[in-house]
Amino acid sequence: MFDVIIVGAGVIGSSIARNLSKYKLSILVLEKENDVGDGASGANSAIIHSGYDPKPGTLKAEMNVKGNPLLYKACSELDVEALRIGSITLANNDEEIEVLKDLAKRSEENGVEYQLLDHDELLKIEPNITKQVKMGLLAPTAGIINPFELVVALMENAIDNGVELKLNQEVIDIKKNDDSFTVFTKDNNYQAKYIINASGVYSDKVSEMVNPKFFTVNPRRGEYFVLDHFDNNFIKHTLFNVPTSKGKGVLVSPTTHFNYLVGPSSDFINDKDSVATVKEILDEVKFNAKRLVDNVPYQYQIRVFSGVRAVSDNNDFIIEETSKRFINVAGIQSPGLASSQAIALKVEDIFIDSYQELFGEVGKNENFNPRRRPLIRLNKKTIEERRELIKKDPKLGRIICRCEQISEGEVLDVLNRSCPPHTIKGVKKRCRPGFGKCQGGFCEPLVMKILQDYYGLDKTEIDYGKKGTYITLCKTKNE
Repeated sequence: MFDVIIVGAGVIGSSIARNLSKYKLSILVLEKENDVGDGASGANSAIIHSGYDPKPGTLKAEMNVKGNPLLYKACSELDVEALRIGSITLANNDEEIEVLKDLAKRSEENGVEYQLLDHDELLKIEPNITKQVKMGLLAPTAGIINPFELVVALMENAIDNGVELKLNQEVIDIKKNDDSFTVFTKDNNYQAKYIINASGVYSDKVSEMVNPKFFTVNPRRGEYFVLDHFDNNFIKHTLFNVPTSKGKGVLVSPTTHFNYLVGPSSDFINDKDSVATVKEILDEVKFNAKRLVDNVPYQYQIRVFSGVRAVSDNNDFIIEETSKRFINVAGIQSPGLASSQAIALKVEDIFIDSYQELFGEVGKNENFNPRRRPLIRLNKKTIEERRELIKKDPKLGRIICRCEQISEGEVLDVLNRSCPPHTIKGVKKRCRPGFGKCQGGFCEPLVMKILQDYYGLDKTEIDYGKKGTYITLCKTKNE
C-alpha cells in the first residue's frame, strides 16, 4: 500500500513527485511509456513563459507568474540548462499593435515586467527580424530551457529522495475502495490511499475511472522545424507572433544548445498519440514564420517533429481534489512547462491538507536533498578542463558523437544514475548523442553498443524509444 500513486511521469508528474518527496511518504509514479518525459514534456517549444499572455484571474495566469522564478530556481538546484533570454512579441500592422497594447495591460494585471519597443529599437537588438515590424513587446523574464533534461532531473531527484518509478505501466482501470484505490495496469495492480492524475492528454480518461465526466481533453498537435546550430547570434530572443484563438502562434527561438526552433502549428486531432508531421501544415509554419524573420535559413534544417498538447474544454488548468483522495491535475497545456513548479506546490498544499485531515501529521523527510549530481558536459569545458577530466577517466576522451561532441564517458555517467536511460532515445534526451546534423547516423550504433554492454543485452533487444521499437531484428552474419 502506497500513500500516493502519481499517474504520469511528464514534467507535471515528476515535479509533484519531487515536491512530495520532502515528506515521509511512500510514493509510486506510474508511466505508460518506456521513459519519463516521452509525451508533451519532451516535444514542445522549450520556453519559460513570463506570464504576460494568460487571461488575468485564471489558474493559467496564477501558475505561470508564480512558476516562472520557481522554475529558474529548480534548474539551478538540479543542474538543468536554462537561459533567461527574454521574449519579444512582434506586431507588423496597426491591428496587431492594438493586440500588443492589450497584452501590455495584461502584463500589468498579471504583475509581469514588460517593455514596448518601436521599429528602430527592435532592429537594434534583433537585426535579423522582419523589416516590416512596427512594435514589439519585450518580456525580459522569459527564457529557454532543456525540457528533456528537466524532466529527467526532476524524476532523478525524486527517486534519490525515496520515490519509486515504474515504466511501461499504462493504467487501464482504477477501483475505489472504502479507504484506498486499486490501480490496474496490463500486468500489475497497485494499491494507494491517494491518486494524483497527471496523465496529460489521457487525464480525462483516467479521471473518468473514478469521477463522473466533467471535462474533456482535446489533443492539439504542434509541428516544428529544427535548425542546426549555425550562428549563436542569429536570433537572441524568443520571437512570437501576436496570439490568436489558436494560441501564441508560430515562434522562432534559439534553444539552450543554439539550435533554432520554428513552429508550432496548432491543429486539433482525434488521435491522442499522433505525432505525425504533414507537409502542408509545415508549409503554413514557414509562411507564418516570415512574419517574424524575413529569411529563415531552412538550408540548416536537420529534422521536423511534432508534439501533442492537452487542451481541456474549459480552456484552463484543472488542479483540484475532485473526489475524496483523488486529485486531478489536467488540461495542462502551454504555459504548463513554465508553470510546473507552481503547479507542484499547489498540488502539494492540496494533498498535504487533505492527507493530514484523514491520516494525521505528515513528517518531513529529514534527508531530503533538492540537488542532484551535476552532469558532465564536456563540450562546455575549456581544453584544459577537458584534459584534466580525461586524465581521471579516459572514456571521456572517446568521442562517440562528433556533431555534439559527446563522449562515451558522458553516456556512462547518465547510465549510472537513479533514472537511467534504457533506450537510444533515452540516451539522446539525457546527453544529446543523435541531436546533431547527422541525427544519429554515426553515433547510434555506438550508443547501441554501450547500452548492450552495460545492460548485458543482445543487439536485438535494444529499443530505439517505445518498448518493442528494435533497431536490429536478427543476425545476418556470424557476429
